[in-house]
Amino acid sequence: MPLVRKNPWKTLQSRVMFAACAACTVLIIGVLGLVTVYLFSIGFGATSWEFFAADPTGNALDPGGMRNAVVGTLILIGLASLIGIPLGLLAGVYLSEYGTERLLPGPVRFVTDVLAGVPSIVVGILGYELLVVPLGNYSGWAGAGALAFIMVPIVARTSEEMFRLVPDSYRQASAALGATRSQTILRVVAPAAAGTVVTGIMLAIARIAGETAPLLFTALGSRFLTTNPSEPFPSLTVQVYTYATGPYPAQRELAWAGILVLISIIFVVNVSIRLVTLRVRRSPA
Repeated sequence: MPLVRKNPWKTLQSRVMFAACAACTVLIIGVLGLVTVYLFSIGFGATSWEFFAADPTGNALDPGGMRNAVVGTLILIGLASLIGIPLGLLAGVYLSEYGTERLLPGPVRFVTDVLAGVPSIVVGILGYELLVVPLGNYSGWAGAGALAFIMVPIVARTSEEMFRLVPDSYRQASAALGATRSQTILRVVAPAAAGTVVTGIMLAIARIAGETAPLLFTALGSRFLTTNPSEPFPSLTVQVYTYATGPYPAQRELAWAGILVLISIIFVVNVSIRLVTLRVRRSPA
């Protein structure tokens, strides 16, 4: 068998591209590391037990804590996820598994792409007109609905792409064993794509966790601790925005602590979802 002689020019091209990819990766990791260190250096010093145990005092010189905002953010994320994740997953399953049989998936996919690019402030205004005005007051339900509206297209499009990555041989083998279409989706396709679908869900959660504009128009915010979504509802993003744009140093310092806590919440949620998904994938069917 004759030896294949390497082309020096192609070898050089390959090495240059590998070096460029490695350099970009190191650059991205370095920027992320600098941002993380900067946030910790400023926000960690302002984080204390009072931050989690006390509510805002209303005194600009002694602002208190952000317990109400932390609890409110967790509730809003939970409510939005209960609405947005199932709708997005079902839409993704429809577009991936049933999209070749009807004409409807084309327009649905186009509308989903358009909705994914709608600015959040537009979502906030729509939420105000469609939810706040008919209900007669600002509320956590309106805020959760606006955040869910942002989640649905992200989860739908990412889950569709991830389901499409599952080889068709899996579906054919399941059908050959007598499984129905729904059984194939639930027991074969979904577990195979679970890890990558979770990535899309985490992106959606991270997106809504940092949104401020929709909540300004829907949930508004509150200085008091409340778990009733029918009232104006507190959130970390609105509280951070209010403090960070204010003229008082004590409030701005507390805003940095709020940013650090918000990022920590997103990190914990992402890790928890990944651990649960990994456990489900390893468990016997």
